[in-house]
Amino acid sequence: MARKKSKVKMTKQQRALLHKKKLRRRIVLLVVEIILLGVLGAAAYAMSKLDKLDYKTINEDNLEIYQDTGEFTNIALFGLDSREGELDGGVRSDAIMIASINNKTKEVKVVSVYRDTLTQQADGTYDKANAAYSYGGPEEAISLLNRNFDLDIKKYMSVNFNALADVIDLLGGIELELTDEEVFWTNGYCTETSRVVGRETTELTKPGKQTLDGIQAVAYARIRKTEGSDFKRTERQRLVLEQVANKAKTANISTLNKIIDQIFPQVSTNLSANDLLGMAASAVQYQIGEMSGYPFDVATPDSVIGLEGSFVVAIGAADNVKQLHEFLFGEKDYQVSNKVKEIDNDVAYLSGISGSDYETPVDDGSYTDDSGYVDNGYSDDGSEENYQDSTYTDGDAQW
Repeated sequence: MARKKSKVKMTKQQRALLHKKKLRRRIVLLVVEIILLGVLGAAAYAMSKLDKLDYKTINEDNLEIYQDTGEFTNIALFGLDSREGELDGGVRSDAIMIASINNKTKEVKVVSVYRDTLTQQADGTYDKANAAYSYGGPEEAISLLNRNFDLDIKKYMSVNFNALADVIDLLGGIELELTDEEVFWTNGYCTETSRVVGRETTELTKPGKQTLDGIQAVAYARIRKTEGSDFKRTERQRLVLEQVANKAKTANISTLNKIIDQIFPQVSTNLSANDLLGMAASAVQYQIGEMSGYPFDVATPDSVIGLEGSFVVAIGAADNVKQLHEFLFGEKDYQVSNKVKEIDNDVAYLSGISGSDYETPVDDGSYTDDSGYVDNGYSDDGSEENYQDSTYTDGDAQW
């Protein structure tokens, strides 16, 4: 026979305490529900933004990954001068960068690969580094970096250079210090850049530290006619990106939201939503570390067997790859792969330049690429009427 529960009469104080406990439990549950709804809402909002990106699937089996670099995440960054918005191939990559994130320290190192660097292509032939993107899109461009430099890059992000001008304008411009020569050429390049981006800018009037708008900053990053030529241009590109990254870290939510809405449709990537959300969560911890150009030791040979045009050649390709691994990953005694040794021999044969018997020449600023851009119509008076860009072609873009 079931026993009846005895009724215990609670005091007024006990009833009040029980009521407080129940009320506290309801409040805790309500707070948890609000937090969960907030998190889910934020996630849904973030996902709605990420849907604006041009997602691409890359077959990792085709990326020629050499070996895992451990605690580092390496991402290939490609800047494209795609007049019709092409992001997946058919245009050469004007800027080629490797961003290496140290997942422990959150330091980000960036290496800019000179676009005219003599490299081995997918079919075993040799051409400029920027040709791979035109031949086979991001997959072939990533493979080129892994093949020639013993890397494990799996992720990439490609962006139309128009997007860079948009970002800079939304951030209110970036501060740069320009020489007289850079002011002159920035104004010249602004004519073409304004036409491509579709908006006007003002002319720079003096050298020194000043705030540049998007058109001006992109034009500055395009300059290759000053002393240092393409090497100096690559340095300018890194400086512009560094300034953009630093200013974006202090931007408010409203500005970042506008940047996302305007820029994401101009970006192609295979970074997953989880990848991007994880990186966003750590964004405030990231610190831009050292930045460098690659190859570290370079020459510009008079000719390359079987090829036409101007090339950048590593003085000792294998030794430069060793330096790259020390720079990015701190590997002081890195041993290159047999593939890199093969490339080292091929580059030495094709260019006549090897690491063992070549003395680095003094850079006289005479290096130019063969992009189709000529400046013989640009006069010293700085007027737009004399700035000719009719020889500019998409086939070998020349940012």
